[in-house]
Amino acid sequence: MATESNPPVYLPLEGVESEHCALIVDRGLHTLPSLESYRVELNNRRAMISPAKPQALAEAVKTIRDLGYGVTTLKRTFPVLEMSCAACAVSVESILAGLPGVVSASVNFAAATVTVEYLPNHVKTEDLKKAVQSIGYDLHIATDAQQDVSLESLQQERFQALRRKTIWAGVLTLPVVVIGMFFMDIPYANEIMWALSTPVVLWMGRDFFRNAWKQARHRSANMDTLVALSTGVAYIFSVFNTLFPDYWHERGLHGHVYFEAASVVIAFILLGKWLEERAKGNTSSAIKKLMGLQPRAVTLVLDDGNTRVVPVEQVAKGQILLVKPGEKIAVDGIVVSGQSYVDESMLSGEPVPVLISAENEVFAGT
Repeated sequence: MATESNPPVYLPLEGVESEHCALIVDRGLHTLPSLESYRVELNNRRAMISPAKPQALAEAVKTIRDLGYGVTTLKRTFPVLEMSCAACAVSVESILAGLPGVVSASVNFAAATVTVEYLPNHVKTEDLKKAVQSIGYDLHIATDAQQDVSLESLQQERFQALRRKTIWAGVLTLPVVVIGMFFMDIPYANEIMWALSTPVVLWMGRDFFRNAWKQARHRSANMDTLVALSTGVAYIFSVFNTLFPDYWHERGLHGHVYFEAASVVIAFILLGKWLEERAKGNTSSAIKKLMGLQPRAVTLVLDDGNTRVVPVEQVAKGQILLVKPGEKIAVDGIVVSGQSYVDESMLSGEPVPVLISAENEVFAGT
């Protein structure tokens, strides 16, 4: 029986056409100790499972597929925003993998993307987005036609906003450092540093505190937690010493302030994030240029000897393609017949074309 704590999950089955097939799936699910209960519904072409453990769904899908049947799932890749460290990637991957109806989730931190396989009858893209937002990050969801353009503009806007915050943080932090290091004895030094450091910590650095709080709600921590704790404690302690200096004087101590420390930490981390985003942007541009070398369409040789132009996405392993002189090679493969000179400078760096003949390997983009 399903309970409220473990709601049932329905797996759409493919290839289960008879009682015998249903019995095979039933026996396969019976071997999984991670299931509280299960039921194979032949008429509805689905299996109902009640997971007892987080990994139960993935195990059930794998078991059914290993038996030679299929489970209808969607596998999509989404750009992830606001990730700044490997711990961020782990957090995003964990929160998505724990959603009911998600079979698997894998984050590529270098590409700032996450690949999610999920049951479309249980999980919507909006659910994935809300889950990621709940821990301080964001998931960019767009149609295939809009994704490249909207993602590029979104990344550019984020880069410009980060650049503005970095510049303002540097401008406001510099006088705080100068006063804190060399002019501590001028009148109202603490008050001046307080005024200058407040927008740096509470405005330019607000994302650190916001993300740290979201992590704390999920009993987790990342780099934002360290930044928020260090700068927050330094700032609050300095404000207390500025407002109540007598508290320490009565005990024979001097109440030091650390406004410059909090401001410098925020400014330098913002600078690091800005440089990282710029490097990622340059890398993404280079990858897109390489991807642009691949042709969008190819000439497919049919079994009867005729040819047909098809999108490169429809090319399957074992098919024969016709590449005319001067055309780009769309996919990796082996030459069946003919010979020609191929420009492989993108791979070898050599500007001289290479003679390619039958049985030689060729590579996409050359």
